[in-house]
Amino acid sequence: MIELTEHDQALLGGQCGDAAALAMRVLVRSAALMGAERLLDITSAHIDGCLYHGQASLDFVERLVAGGGTVVVPTTLNVGSLDLIHPELFRGDEAVKSQAERLMQAHLELGCESTFTCAPYQGRHRPRLGQQIAWAESNAIVFANSVLGARTNRYGDFMDLCAALTGRAPACGLHLPENRLGQVLFELQDFPAERGGRDIWFAALGLLAGRKVGARIPVFLGLPPDTTEDELKALGAACASTGAVGLFHAVGITPEAPTIAEALGGRPAQEVVVVSLALLQRTRAALSPARPGDRLAAVSVGTPHFSLAEFDQLLALLAEEAPSGAGPRIDFYVNTSRYILWQLEESGKAQALQARGITIVTDTCTYITPVMRQTRGLIMTNSGKWAHYAPANIGVEVAFGSLRECVRSALRGEVVLDGH
Repeated sequence: MIELTEHDQALLGGQCGDAAALAMRVLVRSAALMGAERLLDITSAHIDGCLYHGQASLDFVERLVAGGGTVVVPTTLNVGSLDLIHPELFRGDEAVKSQAERLMQAHLELGCESTFTCAPYQGRHRPRLGQQIAWAESNAIVFANSVLGARTNRYGDFMDLCAALTGRAPACGLHLPENRLGQVLFELQDFPAERGGRDIWFAALGLLAGRKVGARIPVFLGLPPDTTEDELKALGAACASTGAVGLFHAVGITPEAPTIAEALGGRPAQEVVVVSLALLQRTRAALSPARPGDRLAAVSVGTPHFSLAEFDQLLALLAEEAPSGAGPRIDFYVNTSRYILWQLEESGKAQALQARGITIVTDTCTYITPVMRQTRGLIMTNSGKWAHYAPANIGVEVAFGSLRECVRSALRGEVVLDGH
């Protein structure tokens, strides 16, 4: 039996409207199935369900709108199925487009913010250490838990929105400190320290670790002391793609892991995995059959959405590799949020990239919606998440490389790998 407060009872009884009552019924039933004894207050929510998967998703949100629903905590939205800033990029069915646009609009009518990004932590609502939140979208969840030290379970469609409408979530799982201790220790032997091109190894490590741990909590020992947030973003996104990882610890880097002892809670690891660079190279090779010289159809980066720092890296690489101002010989897509795009436009960087022939995609992502002009042939990415999902989602072959390799390859129209 779930212990409910007077406010919970009021929500459940319909005193705050039909939509809140429905949301509360879903939460209470879900909490019981999850083994929670009570609910807790949250300070923010991030909603995954604005990505159109069929009529059921739209019907649910429309019912909440009709019931007078409104979110009661700051609530951001994950990517939708359309780039509303650049609608001309959409290449899919018009009927699906109409339904997808309605779904995105319906979430706005509930009071959600029009962020439409898988990286809400790059915007205004950045949770603090220890804050209880209800976030969906696998990479956002693992980043909030791991890098920021906020607390959320892996919430999915519908339940995330129910939490946003009530301000409540089940008190269980990763919301509780005793469930946040590391379980599997990854000892990194010779992880590359030089920043140039090392982003690929964070993604490869994540893919490897996710497959190994499943839903357990990995602890990484031996990452470079100057590891950046974007590199941790790539690591977590890959972990959450091949596994059900909601939290990882990087010893000496992430806030809940100043030492191995604290990351593991003073307990021995359930399992120790030794990771060499050779193992990471094999992980990369297993995902990408591409060889130097193979012809490319396109490049896609920004999964999760590109940050300002990553755009600066891209501009620097373009200037270094093509000082004449030449652009890629093939389509080059960068997925990002409208929040980041606005900052790029203010600084003139968006215009500089577009002058080089770079296509900036907002509100969605190239592996989930028909945006790319060419999907036949080999597509290169530096994203472990994109490389993992795109073959099944949009039927492409993947070349998996660092951002530097992606830029060099795009400029030549063929796969270029470091050392070749």
